Amino acid sequence: MKTKRTLLPGQPGTKKFVDKYGNNLVCVRYRYGLQQKKRITTVELVVEEKPWDINAQKIPKNKIMNVQIAYGETYLQRLVKAAGGRWNRTKRVWELPYKEVVELGLTDRIITKGTFVVFRRQYIRAPRHTASCYLNLFYL
Repeated sequence: MKTKRTLLPGQPGTKKFVDKYGNNLVCVRYRYGLQQKKRITTVELVVEEKPWDINAQKIPKNKIMNVQIAYGETYLQRLVKAAGGRWNRTKRVWELPYKEVVELGLTDRIITKGTFVVFRRQYIRAPRHTASCYLNLFYL
């Protein structure tokens, strides 16, 4: 079967179907069977219509999330690595699919855009030999 024409309601060739089905008519298709030498007319109808709202808060399970795990938390690092996580050296965060983050219970450690991540602590010597510390911040 080969579809030669797909017509929308109101176009020539759809008048009798518009009269019969009204606003429920989506389109009319004319299909041709080369071996049977027949023309088949099909109609597409709206059967049910109800409101639908997109859940903007829902996060896809396969979306890669940035998770912050401290340097000394080797147990968590091993869990994340075993779950398929990867260490991103430039961002200094673990990357892991959202599904795995939820399963490991690390949703509170997810880093979103616009947050600061402390990735290095350096101690420097200030004048008069007082120890001071400054943090390098990385902006995601």
